[in-house]
Amino acid sequence: MNYTDEQIAVIGDNIIQALKTVYDPEIPVDIYELGLIYDVQISEEGEVKVVMTLTTPNCPVAESLPAEVREKVSAVEGVKDVDLELTFEPAWNKDMMSEEAKFELGILF
Repeated sequence: MNYTDEQIAVIGDNIIQALKTVYDPEIPVDIYELGLIYDVQISEEGEVKVVMTLTTPNCPVAESLPAEVREKVSAVEGVKDVDLELTFEPAWNKDMMSEEAKFELGILF
């Protein structure tokens, strides 16, 4: 069964909510607001591709954070499979954070 555009939009919103429950343990802001999620693509069949990065290539949670993202996205209703791609191009920088994250960290006043 293929999902409609409306169903895909709902799944996408639910994926974003799930991603907002994942935190970088060194920064008290979720990875979505930090800008670590570069792209989320959802096929009509419910297959999801997540392209993400880490704050640095030698991040202490380089193994566990992507696994947690895959687990949380997989748990979203309607998601059949998750392909997670970890990239460092472009390299993450603080400009990729949302205004909310910058405010939370005291970068934006």
